Amino acid sequence: MQLSLKTVKDPAALRTGCLVLPVSEGAGLEGASALVDRACGLRLSRLIAAEHFSGAAGRSMVAHALPGLAAARVVLMGVGKPGTLDAAGARKALSSALGTIRSTGTTDAVVLTEGMAVKDRDGAWLLRQLGMLAETGGYRYSRTLSKPEPAPRLARLAVGLDTKPPRALSVALSEGGAIGRGMNLARELGNTPANICTPTHLAEQARALARRHTRLRCRVLDEKQMLALGMHSLLSVTAGTREPARLIVLEYRGGTKDERPYALVGKGITFDSGGISLKPGAGMDEMKFDMCGAASVLGTMQALAETAPAMNVVAVVAACENMPSGSATRPGDVVKSMAGITIEILNTDAEGRLILCDALTYVKRFKPRSIVDIATLTGACVVALGKHATGLFSNDDALAAELLAAGNEAHDRAWQMPVWDDYQEQLKSNFADVANIGGPNAGSVTAACFLSRFTTGEKWAHLDIAGTAWEQGAAKGATGRPVGLLLRYLLSKA
Repeated sequence: MQLSLKTVKDPAALRTGCLVLPVSEGAGLEGASALVDRACGLRLSRLIAAEHFSGAAGRSMVAHALPGLAAARVVLMGVGKPGTLDAAGARKALSSALGTIRSTGTTDAVVLTEGMAVKDRDGAWLLRQLGMLAETGGYRYSRTLSKPEPAPRLARLAVGLDTKPPRALSVALSEGGAIGRGMNLARELGNTPANICTPTHLAEQARALARRHTRLRCRVLDEKQMLALGMHSLLSVTAGTREPARLIVLEYRGGTKDERPYALVGKGITFDSGGISLKPGAGMDEMKFDMCGAASVLGTMQALAETAPAMNVVAVVAACENMPSGSATRPGDVVKSMAGITIEILNTDAEGRLILCDALTYVKRFKPRSIVDIATLTGACVVALGKHATGLFSNDDALAAELLAAGNEAHDRAWQMPVWDDYQEQLKSNFADVANIGGPNAGSVTAACFLSRFTTGEKWAHLDIAGTAWEQGAAKGATGRPVGLLLRYLLSKA
């Protein structure tokens, strides 16, 4: 979608398929919206009264072919009571208005944001959210549908301002669009069924990104190369499947050659049956989403390439399937990780940490400034935090604070959980250096504690997105989180 800013002196004379006007609850039309109302003979005011349109945030309605206006349609966007609009309300208002715009079938629209002051947020935040929601709201999965729903026709969206916009607002709108497109890439990869979205497919998508963006470089390691590196923990997970594992290394080079990068590590289990520790059949179809950590990393790297900050970032994605067969790893087996730490596998369904530990060891060779891994790691995190907050674990309080702030800014929020040494006791094994599970209590914490053993000396954080990576029920599908959080964090470090 083409996103832009434009100076609008006379909104009534604006030729567009759809003109979007904010309406305050209880106060009605003000500022530029009032000018438009007067130009059409107060028909908007009368419509608001006749339809009992409250102006509450999240409510919108459309009026067609009003006399005195050059716009083909006007969408009224409720923004709540004056002075009460918060971040959640602003997102509801924008989402509702954008949905109404798309329903009209127009190809272009102009949004007037005057009167949309958001508490504790600036104008750049609002435009960043608008750009992101404009892109994500138009996403439709169609790859495996014989008769897909028609895609929205909206191709151009402008924000109308009464003065020449400062560069910061233009950058914010562009950044929001990049986040939205990155989220859509993550959603598309997550939604694609596992018989198509294999480890090889993920590797091909990473290579395609590198071909499209000159600042990206991609390298893919096969199982023979991983074996030579000693990645027996990762390879133990893929032992039961015919699909070959891949280790994807995607580098963004926007800084100087000798500048240390920031690192992202993604869990890419393209289908998780649980292995020999087989999952229950009900809901197992959702285990195609177990690669959403990897998908979010690729989406973030695309958004990073589009925003082009002056920094270096390396992404490592461990991609494989977890399937049962005669060659599959068994409960009780002991494997040796790339770091030399031996692991007793008590449950083959706790496989994400087995691939991440080798990927975390591998990424150290880039001497990263920080490492953030992203994984749909534990059902325990869903129990603890539900679908609203991503679980955040870190061995560095400053890094944790930066990620929390980035999540709040992007409205892609996380909640910090402990990684105390007290929990390490649960991972003791009589037959190896560490067990891969720590019992029924504090499952998300012991999983993070397991990973922490492979990040000694590093500034590291772990994002457990098991609850936030996809929606269930009628709205089933990947969410694209936490692309917004990750990009905001990286751009804050540029």
